[in-house]
Amino acid sequence: MSEPVICLGQQPCGFFPKRFLVAKITAARRLQQRLGGRIVWFFHDSDHDYRETTTPLRDRQSGELKHINFDQANKIQKKYSPLFLKRIRPDWQERTARVMPCFVEPAFQDVFEQAQGETAAAFCLDMYRRLGLIDDIAIVRSGDPEVRRRAVAIDDYYADVPYEGEIVRARVQDGRYILHRGGDQFLEIPGPASVAKEQISPTRDTRLRWMQSVVGCTHYVCGAGEAKYLNRDEAPGIEFVDRDVVDRPHESWIGEEEPPHAAARV
Repeated sequence: MSEPVICLGQQPCGFFPKRFLVAKITAARRLQQRLGGRIVWFFHDSDHDYRETTTPLRDRQSGELKHINFDQANKIQKKYSPLFLKRIRPDWQERTARVMPCFVEPAFQDVFEQAQGETAAAFCLDMYRRLGLIDDIAIVRSGDPEVRRRAVAIDDYYADVPYEGEIVRARVQDGRYILHRGGDQFLEIPGPASVAKEQISPTRDTRLRWMQSVVGCTHYVCGAGEAKYLNRDEAPGIEFVDRDVVDRPHESWIGEEEPPHAAARV
């Protein structure tokens, strides 16, 4: 019998990760202690929604919640490029570091100032590593061309295609390439006659099957939102486990409790 493969899935979710991500990691670590095996994070950096990387932090003096996010190179990247291609403006880190003392302890300020990454996804992942949250966890990126080549073919997908000098993630419907402008507004853009597997990433409804064809997990740590839409019939071999319950799940984790593996490197 093969060893357990414990998987969690999540987009980059703030440069200081949201607490629900830490709760997923904690649940995966506990399961690993009981069953053995290894942990894999399906790091969905193909997602294009810039709101995913919003980082909610509370002012240490007033307690007021502030929302900080990356500044992208331009509006098209911000709205439509996948997170692994959303380039961060060069001055953003220095400017943001000036206000960090309002929100975090000096040790976490240092982590932020030392973090590296030219894109939103890369910066988030480097922060998580420096915080000690993902030691010994294998990272499988949905934006990795090799992962995309290995994945099963799907009939409901997004494709990374050129538009206005950038690469955007467009929904493919009946051969048409569609960008969601917000609300009920959509924009059809020119696109190629066909796309290669390296350009394709899954929709919400095909993500589980696409991911499983690459990861081959035995257990999946499920978030509260995921539990409502995942089609578990598509992956009958997976045992689903709820993430840990945590207070203020959509706020950022900044070391209020011991991290789930070892002391954070701060």
